[in-house]
Amino acid sequence: MGWLAGIFASFALAVAAGPLLAQQTDAQPTPPASQQASPDAQQPAGPGEQVHTGAVSGLDTDARLQNLLADHQFLRVEAQLDQLQPQEAQFYRGILANRNNDPKASIQLLEPLLDEVTASGNTGHEKLLRKALAEDYLRSGDWAKAAQAYQTLETRLQAKLSADEQDEIEMPLKLLPLAAANPPMTVEPCDPFEQQVSKNPLGLTDIPVFVDARPHSWMLDPTAPFNLIARSLAKEAGLKVSDESATVHTLTGRPIQVHVTVIPRFTLGGRITFRNMTAFVFEDQDYFFPQTRYQVQGVLGYPALSALGSLTLTADATILVQPRETMPPAAADPPGQKTAPATEPAPKQGKPAEGARFFFDGDQMIVALGKAGQERMYVVDASGQQTYLTSRYFSEHSDDFTGKAMQLFSLPGAQAMPPQPAYVAETVPLVAGATTVHVHYLQVLTQPLGSAALDDVYGVLGVDALDQLKAYTFDYRNMRFSVGPE
Repeated sequence: MGWLAGIFASFALAVAAGPLLAQQTDAQPTPPASQQASPDAQQPAGPGEQVHTGAVSGLDTDARLQNLLADHQFLRVEAQLDQLQPQEAQFYRGILANRNNDPKASIQLLEPLLDEVTASGNTGHEKLLRKALAEDYLRSGDWAKAAQAYQTLETRLQAKLSADEQDEIEMPLKLLPLAAANPPMTVEPCDPFEQQVSKNPLGLTDIPVFVDARPHSWMLDPTAPFNLIARSLAKEAGLKVSDESATVHTLTGRPIQVHVTVIPRFTLGGRITFRNMTAFVFEDQDYFFPQTRYQVQGVLGYPALSALGSLTLTADATILVQPRETMPPAAADPPGQKTAPATEPAPKQGKPAEGARFFFDGDQMIVALGKAGQERMYVVDASGQQTYLTSRYFSEHSDDFTGKAMQLFSLPGAQAMPPQPAYVAETVPLVAGATTVHVHYLQVLTQPLGSAALDDVYGVLGVDALDQLKAYTFDYRNMRFSVGPE
């Protein structure tokens, strides 16, 4: 299901359940109300009894590496690269470069292998390679090449794509042909700056922007795959909206028509200017929330935010932007910030960046939290209103819940799924690099959900957890997620 579909579903739950928890206050958060589960609710397997794809033994090297990738165990794959034959190492280095948001390196490694992998008949490799290249072209802003790559992926391998994978590629598959002729976006350099932001009725961050010199407030979502704009704003700004449209369902969970436009000049906070920014146009009523009379004017997603270099959100409703091309030299770097050229998202030399590594795996942002060598993978969902930990977390911490009451938890964005047995963790430590922070009152599922996208991570960190932090940073140059000390 798409990221914004989760907003609609979780907002409906929030309206029914009351205000969100722990919204950036110094007071101790209030425990969530719970519905007691039946005493006959099935108990989960004990610690260590769950089997996950990356831990399967008795497989050859390639099968094991593919399972580790499916399990988001990118650090473990990295550790084995030097043991591989040259061509196999090139393949997995290219896939990891894709996950590490380094499209230039990924393309250089994977494009030379495309014909040979296709001819080999290894559909597992072909799917990994074609999907990675399609994402690389998209992140590089090559709309036409990305559109063609997604079309070829779907044409050749549709039968090999799971339902989750088909949902994941629906938007680029259908929307990119609308933007294939659009010019590339450019960003005008500026100095680092701070900007006051606000919380909208959905509990998410709105930021002041200018669409061709007209002021508006757009929703800030570092994990959204595209920039979006309401039709009424596009009309007000005099933007040319495409006659062609595409119908997608993964954005909101229901079919909607989407067009495309190019914004000649887009300014964030009156400081940094984007030229020729592609945005997809939605009908106003498709992003209107009648419970609060809130109309989404636009969404600033990954394509724009990643170009900023580094984005910090603080508990006092301020964002700090460190643009790519104006970062200080390495010798003067403040903690957690490191210089890298605009075309190089990962540092190549010098001191390592601070914070936890994060990766892009399809439409998920995966962050590796924990002490070095003991990292666990979590999804960061900056547009999700409900944090929860999965049965995989529970299997390692089941002793913490001995004697505690179980409850039923309705999973955001999964209306068709019945409420799941869960506990409430009063305090959970999260380790991001050298910094440990504590978040409170998180739902902990006790059983797998049957979805690899959810069961193979340790939890989903939504806005209710992020808002308990004093500050957190998405550093797209170095692919680090860092948090401010408590």
